Amino acid sequence: MTSLHTALLQSSGRPGDVAHNLKVLDDAARTAAAHGAGLLVAPEMFLTGYAIGDDVPKLAEPADGDSADAVAEIAGRHGLAVAYGFPERDGATVYNAAQLIAPDGQRLATYRKTHLFGCFEREWFTPGETPVVQAELGGVRIGLMICYDVEFPENVRAHALAGTDLLLVPTAQMHPFQFVAESLVPVRAFENQMYVAYVNRTGPEGEFEFVGLSTLAGPDGVARARAGRGEELVFADVDPEFLAASREHNPYLRDRRPGLYASLV
Repeated sequence: MTSLHTALLQSSGRPGDVAHNLKVLDDAARTAAAHGAGLLVAPEMFLTGYAIGDDVPKLAEPADGDSADAVAEIAGRHGLAVAYGFPERDGATVYNAAQLIAPDGQRLATYRKTHLFGCFEREWFTPGETPVVQAELGGVRIGLMICYDVEFPENVRAHALAGTDLLLVPTAQMHPFQFVAESLVPVRAFENQMYVAYVNRTGPEGEFEFVGLSTLAGPDGVARARAGRGEELVFADVDPEFLAASREHNPYLRDRRPGLYASLV
C-alpha cells in the first residue's frame, strides 16, 4: 500500500464569508495537489468561521447543500479528497459537523461533534450521538472527530477498536490550551496506534485566540508535521506499512483487559 500524502490547512479564512473561505480552500487544494497530496484537511467550522454568533443558524447548511457541492467540485477539479468543518442544518437542528469528500466528489462521511465545548457551542449546537464515523480512502480507514472530542480518551479508543488508521480532527484550539496540540495529540496517536491529523484555526476571532500548531502525529508519538502560529499549509505522509509494523510491535490494544474497565461506563 502506498502512503497517503496529506496536507493540513491551518487557516481561519474570513469569518462570515463562505465564498471567500471556499476560495481559500480552492487555492489550498491546488497547492496541495501540486505537492502530490491525496487529502486536504481544513479546520473546524472552516466554511463559515467559528465565532460567528447569531450567524450560526443563518449560515448553517445541509450536508448535501450548496457549499458541499462547491467543495465536491474543488475536490474533483484538483483530484484529491477534502475534509472540512461546517455548521450542518438538519431540519430545525444545527450541528457542529465535519465532512469528508472523495476525489471524485462523492460525500464519504459526515460527522457531528459529540462533545461540545463551552457556553458558545452549547448555545448554538446540538451534540451528535455517533462517536465513530469512518470511510475508506485509498486503502486507509479514515475516522472523523472534531476538536474537544479528541480530549476524551474513550472517544479515540473507540476509533482504535474500530480499526481507524488516520483520525482527522478539524479543530478550533484556543489559548491557553496549546498543550493539547503539543502534547496530548501525539500521545493519543501513540496509545491508540494510529495517525492523528489535528488541524487548527489561527489568530484572533471574536473573543477567542486560536493557537495554530496543527500537527500530524504518527503511531510512534512523533509529529510528522507541525505548523507554527500563522496561516500555513503543511504536509506529511500517512504510511500504512509503518502503521502495520508499529501495531505489530506495540501491545497496547492486545494487552487491554476490558473486564476491568466496566466502571468507566
